[in-house]
Amino acid sequence: MTRRLFGTLCGLVFLVNFGRTAFAPLVETFQGAFGVGPAAVGLVTTLVWVGTAVPRIPVGYLLTRVPRHHVVLGTGALLAAAAAFTAAATSLFALRVGAFAIGVASGAYFVAAVPLVGELYPDALGRAVGVHGTASQLAAVVAPVVTVTLVASYSWRAVFWLLAAFAVLLTLALVGVLRARGGAPAEAAADRDFVGALAHWRIILLGIVMVGAMGFVWQGLFNFYVSYMVDGKGLSGAAAGTLLTVIFAAGVPAFWFSGRLADRLPHVPYILAIHAAFVVCLFALTSASSFAALAVVTAITGYVVHSLFPALDTYMLDSLPASNRGAAYAVFSGSALLIEANGSGVVGVLRGLGFAFDDVFAGFAVCLLVVLAALTGLYLAGRIPETRADQPDSDALNP
Repeated sequence: MTRRLFGTLCGLVFLVNFGRTAFAPLVETFQGAFGVGPAAVGLVTTLVWVGTAVPRIPVGYLLTRVPRHHVVLGTGALLAAAAAFTAAATSLFALRVGAFAIGVASGAYFVAAVPLVGELYPDALGRAVGVHGTASQLAAVVAPVVTVTLVASYSWRAVFWLLAAFAVLLTLALVGVLRARGGAPAEAAADRDFVGALAHWRIILLGIVMVGAMGFVWQGLFNFYVSYMVDGKGLSGAAAGTLLTVIFAAGVPAFWFSGRLADRLPHVPYILAIHAAFVVCLFALTSASSFAALAVVTAITGYVVHSLFPALDTYMLDSLPASNRGAAYAVFSGSALLIEANGSGVVGVLRGLGFAFDDVFAGFAVCLLVVLAALTGLYLAGRIPETRADQPDSDALNP
């Protein structure tokens, strides 16, 4: 029965990530449909990720009062309603509201479901998080293909009607599995002290820094990837769409293997190595010009950036005590995403000001290099704990 519950969660995470990644391949379509420029559409994609960030801390508090599996069910219902609202949008304002609501559903889902996944398989935390992330990433791979196909055959609205229908079906399936199983693991009810979770602010802050800067750049990169390849590299729309699919497809093996590596390698050095590799990929991407070179760099970039997420989730969950894990994870992920969500909006503004894509992302790479140097220095100085056992009183991060 545990496998059935885990499988259903993997199906639902597929849908929530499909919802928030479906907007990227529709950027050009929305510009034409609503008669707006890249900055306006950039705000739409930003709102998806702001929506993903905003509910996480409040939901973290809610989880100290409501069982996690009930919250997961609520996110499925919200996703269905938000997708239907988006499909019926007739104005840019309504589209923004729908995008934000889809983001809210996805953010609430991850806060409730990721710790639940860890509790289903406590002895294989990295592997479970990796498999769950793989299901999420498959949605990102499928999203460009499905959206382009549906836009060509029907309209962009069909994308969100389809999402609403499947969200209803998966939510009902989850209800059935939970009833047959008799509920969620007992550990899911143990996290009842939200204020106590804030006592782990040092490890929470560390996690925010580790993912916030890199995630900010990633948001700006993938949401404008098609435009970048067309306007900045001179590729056709079809070729650019193919590369967008490649960058997400590379994330499928990344989640699968990175979760397993996170169970075996020292957490912090592994995360720092991923960060360094992403900086190298950004510089390579801004320098590449031929389709072959762009394809290779795109695939490597996709693998590298998606390796971060299961590695960091494993580190955070392994570094937080069970009594505060859900609430602390919610504070970490919500705060980090509030930073990350602004990436595409900033890229849209910089483009509107006349900056070339290559210059924007090369500048981002330099900033990430500074963050990496600071994190590496802290780790070498013994200021960053490797595991929960290394931080008995959280003193390792004291200045």
